[in-house]
Order: sequence, then structure tokens, then C-alpha cells
Amino acid sequence: MSERVEMSAIPTPTSPAPAPVCETDVLVIGGGPAGTTTATLLARKGWKVTLLEKSAHPRFHIGESLLPMNLPILERLGVLEQVRGIGVFKPGADFPLQGDAERTNVFHFSRAIDPKFTHAYQVKREDFDQLLFKHALANGVDAREHVTVERMELGDDGRPSLVHARAADGSALAFRPRYVVDASGRDTFLGSKLKLKAKNDLHQSAAIFSHFRGVTRRPGPDAGNITVERFAHGWMWLIPLPDDVMSVGAVCWPEYIRQRRGDNETFLMQTLLGTPSVSKRMQHADRVGPVHVTGNYSYTCRRMTGPGWVMVGDAFAFVDPVFSSGVYLGMNSGEQAADVVDGALRDPSQEPRLQQAMDARLRRGLKHFSWFIYRFNTPVMEHLFANPRNDWQLESAVISMLAGDVFDNRVVLRKLRLFRLVYAMTAVQLAPQALRGWWQRRRQVRQAFAGDTLQAGNP
Repeated sequence: MSERVEMSAIPTPTSPAPAPVCETDVLVIGGGPAGTTTATLLARKGWKVTLLEKSAHPRFHIGESLLPMNLPILERLGVLEQVRGIGVFKPGADFPLQGDAERTNVFHFSRAIDPKFTHAYQVKREDFDQLLFKHALANGVDAREHVTVERMELGDDGRPSLVHARAADGSALAFRPRYVVDASGRDTFLGSKLKLKAKNDLHQSAAIFSHFRGVTRRPGPDAGNITVERFAHGWMWLIPLPDDVMSVGAVCWPEYIRQRRGDNETFLMQTLLGTPSVSKRMQHADRVGPVHVTGNYSYTCRRMTGPGWVMVGDAFAFVDPVFSSGVYLGMNSGEQAADVVDGALRDPSQEPRLQQAMDARLRRGLKHFSWFIYRFNTPVMEHLFANPRNDWQLESAVISMLAGDVFDNRVVLRKLRLFRLVYAMTAVQLAPQALRGWWQRRRQVRQAFAGDTLQAGNP
């Protein structure tokens, strides 16, 4: 006799309850310098701002050398004195002559055209970023850590309608923002989701780096300078940090870093010690941090803005750290994004105009940095940096560029265009070397590199 089972007794599977929706005016994805700058300024303007950071502060990050043009932004945020307390005074940048351990050209920021600040600071990014994150909290931002944004829904009008995230305990979160700011850094949340991210076809490099103690600093008032040292396969940096720590690394042609065999530390030390001036400064150095390798990191997104969203900092583009422009470009774009979002929320009809102006301005500044970066390792640029002259204030204009003054100073922009003409004339004079440098740069763009990158998923 078969047993009869009542249907009501059979448990039916239930769908998980939908995550409660948090209403917010602005959702900022990413709690680095770009995101915290945008969030803090928007909260001060009276908006309800939610900031989501996937990790927790303090966390390691590269990009430790600030520019003088960072300082007005820090002053407007109200944290300049705090940054002064955690930083190393940086009056300029050193460019040693390649292959000569004794000769160095020093570019002091005080010699820029109409300098607003004549110095900057070197900072440990874990301290700097944590300071800015706490400052955002103190200014009323709903800043959350260990929250990963997973996907974003768009409404019929193409604007963000719902953003889904997940907390560290696995619980689902949902946010309904009026505006989204992507400050996710090299994760490029929107660039990846909207398939806007593209590998840079003009530049390609990879980096290997770590932290050391006991590295000899430059003497006297230049002790806090960043050192940018060319070598046969790229360039190296030495950045003095607090507590006798020095950030030391090499940005290399991909074909060189692909040659590494064995462990990364051995390869890094062989690279650094192969350059006489760097080897001399590292005679008593001890490594105090892990060795990191990152590659394939030059990219640009095809769009910076869209209906109800904007990208800032590395979420939009990253080129190369040779002129320490990353943090400044992030905070500068974050400051302008705050004005765009504020204006668009108050008067939606102004959104296209505000977005277009931001896009044009930031691309203009990025273009000037990029032009120098793409040519930094060419024989022509090496010759010009090794033999600086201030005819027509061209050296001062280059120092202004090194200081980050590439957006609104018309005199600087005009001089930088003149510098390009001088570069072209010098290239004609050094035609065989210039052609070799151009061919090497083009060859590197086609090189593939894969490794233990800090930013998975880059193109």
C-alpha cells in the first residue's frame, strides 16, 4: 500500500530575501585619494554620500611621491598640516646622468613658472590614504570598508538605477544612487563593466619594487628628493619615506622583465645593483617589505563620463609613474568631479556641459604628461634632460610640468608646446639614435607580460 504524502508537507525552496536598498545621493566606488576627495567635497556641499572601499585601511599602495600641485587640493580639503606631519619634505627631483655615478641634475620646484608651492611631500600611501579616508568620515561621508561592488543596473534612461555590493561577511547590499563616481583605481569598475577599458597602444611597461631601510639619501636640503634614474632597460625610482624607509623600484621594458628567472627579489637586486649610482646608495640597505611585480598597466577608457556617472583617477586612465602624476591626477579629477556631480544634481540640464568641460580639461593635462612619458627613455629626451637650458623659460616650463601645473596655466602650456618643437629639432640632429629609440618604444608596445600583478584583469 503506497503512502500518501500531502503536498503541503513538502518543503519548497525559498529565494533569498532581497537586500534592503539604501537610498543615497552619490555612490563613490573606491576609497583611495580620488574617491575620498570627491566624497568629502560632495558631503560638504550637503549631499548624502556613500563611499565603498573593497579592502580596509591601512593597506599597501604604490604611488608615494606627491607633486606641489597636490598641496592646494590638500589645503582646500583641510588636511595639509596632517600630511606635512606624515610626509618627507620634497623640494625637487633628481635625474642622474645615465652611466655616471657622480653627476646629477636637480630640478627644484622653486624654479617653476609662477609656482604656487615650491615643494611637495613623499608619503607612505597606507598612512596617506587612511588619513584621507578618516577625513571623509569626519566630514559626514558614509564610508564603508570591506564592501565590494559587484554589478550595476541601468534604468531605461541609461542612468545607474541600482548598485549591488557584498560585505565581508557575505551579506548582499544594494544602493540606489542619483549619481555614481567610479574611483575604483586600476580595478576600473565601470571601464570593465561597460567594456570601455583599452590597452594603451602608445606605451607599455612593467614594474618591480620593494621597500628598504639603510639606503643613502641625498645630502643636505635635497635629502627628500625623488631620484629618477635611467638605465638600459627603463628607469628606476628612489623615494625617501619616513622612518628611514626608501621605496625603490624599476619600471622596465616588458621584454626585459620577462627575462627574469628564479625569485623576484634576486631579479630586483640584480637590476638595481647593475646601475652604479643606485648600487652605491644601496650598499647598506636591508629589504623591509615584499617584492611586488606589476605589468600591463598602461590603459585608457574610451569615455570618462556618461548619464549619471563619472570616472576619476586611475579608474579612467593610467600611463606610467615616471613623473609621480598618479595621486595628483586622481585628486585633481576628484575635485572637478565633485563640481560636476553637484552641478548636475542641482540642475540636470547642465550635466552634458559640465561633463564635457571636465573631460576636455583632464584629457588636456593627461596629454601633456603622456607626451613626456612616452618619450622619457628616448635618446632625445635623455639628451635634453642631461643638458638643461632655460632659454625662453623652457626648463622652468618642464619643472612646472614636473610640479603638475599642466591644466590651467596658459604660460606653461605655451612653453611646453615650444619645448616639443625643440624636441623635434633635436631629434633631427640625433636622427640615428632617435630612430632607434622610436623603434624600441614601438616594439615594447607589442610585448605581452603576465605575472603576479597587483591589479588582476588589466588588458
